[in-house]
Amino acid sequence: MQTLIVYALVGFGAQLVDGALGMAYGVTSTSLLLVAGINPATASASVHLAEVGTTLAAGASHWRFGNVDWKLVLRLGVPGAVGAFLGATVLSALSTEDAAPYMAGALLALGVYIMLKFTLRPPKVATARTSPHRSKFLSPLGLVAGFVDASGGGGWGPVATPALLTAGKTAPRTVIGSVDTSEFLVALAASVGFLIGLGSAVLDPWTIGGLLIGGVLAAPLAAWLVTRIPAPVLGAAVGGIIVFTNTRTILRALDVSDWATTTIYLFIAGLWVAAIAIAVSRVRSGAVPREAVVDETEERLAEEEVAAPKS
Repeated sequence: MQTLIVYALVGFGAQLVDGALGMAYGVTSTSLLLVAGINPATASASVHLAEVGTTLAAGASHWRFGNVDWKLVLRLGVPGAVGAFLGATVLSALSTEDAAPYMAGALLALGVYIMLKFTLRPPKVATARTSPHRSKFLSPLGLVAGFVDASGGGGWGPVATPALLTAGKTAPRTVIGSVDTSEFLVALAASVGFLIGLGSAVLDPWTIGGLLIGGVLAAPLAAWLVTRIPAPVLGAAVGGIIVFTNTRTILRALDVSDWATTTIYLFIAGLWVAAIAIAVSRVRSGAVPREAVVDETEERLAEEEVAAPKS
């Protein structure tokens, strides 16, 4: 029972991050499982199987709060499922450690760009609630993100979310909700691939059950947070998560010393806090348009209440 509670807390924390920022469930939960002594194969397979339940709960919660563009979900998620299945069954045995630093460098650059863009000059169309992107852009993105997610132990959010946010054509809450919802298809396909490639012997029901329980409990809270955080603040926060996640990958690959790593982390943390503070200040000062701050559903209900005849 104690083991189940520990893994439930891991799943709760990972889903809270993923549901609110559109990424890092796999990275967070897999990292914590490895620290707990779970071997990499079992950790990766367990996380993806748990994600089948957590992503379903997250998708339902995001749909309830109006964060989902279903066309975006299908155009991104179906190719993502294909990539995830291929990554889990055919290429998961190949080492991706050599390519990790280069991929992390590209994602790090995207994270810095997103953080600065949403902090200093939020995109004018960043409040659009449906994505204008077509399949010719979304299909390759989903295929690559799904493959990276299954073969690298996580990466659906860190690949798909920054690519969509960088374009600056869709509201961050819609990007996050849609990416989280489409991840159900990715997790399902990856799980099938892992079961075919690894079998069921490596799976621990306590690990999977704990991650699933914690993730399901966190999903509604994370989806609610997305509807309450202004777009510039959310964009700055997402950018910081991307920077931290990929800086960690690069520093480990380069075997940087502990003191240098700590110094770099503190420097990044300072920049991240400053970026969020600037974004909050711009929202409070009115520099950001009101429609980028107020939830549309809440605004519409307020207007209906004012227009309603008094009894």
